Amino acid sequence: MSIQIRSFIDKDLSTIVKMVNETRQGSYEFTPYTEERLQEWLQGGKLKILIAEENGEVLGSGAYYDGYWGEEIEWLIAKERPDRKAIENTLLRETEKFVQRDTVFTVVDAGSPKNQEWTERGYSAEGGLYHMTAELDSIKPLPSVPEDIVIRSLRKEEEERFVEGVNMGFGTERVRMGDVEKWKSESPPFTEEWIHVAEAANQIVSVIVAKPDTRFNTAFKGNRGYLGPAATLPEYRSKNLASALTRRAMNSLFEKGMNSAALYTSEQNAPSVALLQKLGFKTRHHWKFMRRKLLQPQ
Repeated sequence: MSIQIRSFIDKDLSTIVKMVNETRQGSYEFTPYTEERLQEWLQGGKLKILIAEENGEVLGSGAYYDGYWGEEIEWLIAKERPDRKAIENTLLRETEKFVQRDTVFTVVDAGSPKNQEWTERGYSAEGGLYHMTAELDSIKPLPSVPEDIVIRSLRKEEEERFVEGVNMGFGTERVRMGDVEKWKSESPPFTEEWIHVAEAANQIVSVIVAKPDTRFNTAFKGNRGYLGPAATLPEYRSKNLASALTRRAMNSLFEKGMNSAALYTSEQNAPSVALLQKLGFKTRHHWKFMRRKLLQPQ
């Protein structure tokens, strides 16, 4: 019987979790998927999974995700057999049909032989992502900011102002009302105190959110904090706000007993990389974005 490509169904859950975990085992800071985590992701509606099957046996899977960085091939995997590449290529063609815009990408370790396979499929390297960490060993002074700007933590009654400031800073919707309460449940002991803001003229003009790096800490018995990217209103950039908020967040994590901080930043954002290096961050891992421009919406 020929190989069939079909949609994911509930009975595939344990098989796909096992297949993804086996494929990614040993990769950088990989924390195994759980059935609960994958179900939550599917329920969010942005993850779509296809299955390659032959005689009732699952041979591989392709997954599409529409996220912050764009429309992504989240995974493309198949069992090791002589026709592995053919199975993956068939899955890819079908998975690309979920793409709504004109460009799709996948993330591959820099220097991995997988880059060549994606090149053969018509994808090309365009940008990438750094994972950076910094050791926390003391309280350090904040970089100076203009005198009319106040650096502080978010107050409980300010979520609406926080959401407005973040989304205006990024120029797109990144957070919504209710997200702070969601983060409290996902990453205890997170509270508004972990959100660091710069205020000017009664307006939140720059924000950095810090959290416990819960998944890493659980999987690797670590004691690390996580920093989200700085969101700063265009007219308040180049005023040291991102530097000051990042340092304040690092100090706060140290005071809460954490020994390191981690974050992600684009390799193409040279000013951000330079700022973070100045604050003590070092690159721990580098992923490349392999992109393909589709001839037309799929």
